[in-house]
Amino acid sequence: MAENKQPTNLNGAYYGPAIPPRPAERRRSCCCCLFSVIWKLLLVLIILAVIAVLVFWVIVQPRIFKFYVNHAEITQFDYNTNTTQLRYNMVLNFTAHNPNKKLGIYYDQVLAKAFYQDTQFASANVITFMNSFRQDKKGTNPMSGVFSGQQLIFLDYSQYSQVTHDKNRRSFDIYVKLYFQIRFRLGDLISGTYKPRVKCDLNVPFTNATKAFTFFKTTKCDIHF
Repeated sequence: MAENKQPTNLNGAYYGPAIPPRPAERRRSCCCCLFSVIWKLLLVLIILAVIAVLVFWVIVQPRIFKFYVNHAEITQFDYNTNTTQLRYNMVLNFTAHNPNKKLGIYYDQVLAKAFYQDTQFASANVITFMNSFRQDKKGTNPMSGVFSGQQLIFLDYSQYSQVTHDKNRRSFDIYVKLYFQIRFRLGDLISGTYKPRVKCDLNVPFTNATKAFTFFKTTKCDIHF
């Protein structure tokens, strides 16, 4: 019986019909192709998103709103060492300015917290749903916060001495943190809610019945988006 040999060339190399790939090799090849397609599609989407953001930025030129304290005044700041109770009365007038040419701003909520010697002593709702408003392009709107009441806080001897010192020099170093909830409007499109934080470092004049005149220098606040 003749021996069945595979066809070879002169060098002994096999030149017969191609051997089909095994099933495992075909699966690996298909997975590699699918991964390559997904990666290319993801890369295209990222490039398109970056281009869209750049086009939006160039056309709209969005800017952060500007925030100022125009007037500040403290008429009461009395600390009782026996009860560790602080009685206070402070009024702040703010101004918010929208520098954008194409974006309106909705001020939905603004909460202000006042601090003295790194201790929070008061808070006030500057904007609530009752007085929320829309600020037009290039618009400027006033806001105000009234901080009045009493608060239990602990001040050590040096801090209490500072209260007396500030009363004598008729000004208090106060900083205020404001927590915003705002939205932007472009044409008929309204964005989701953003929550920037604003900090105002103030030197607030102390006034009472013996001195009605107060002078306060308009202060620009720092905005952290």
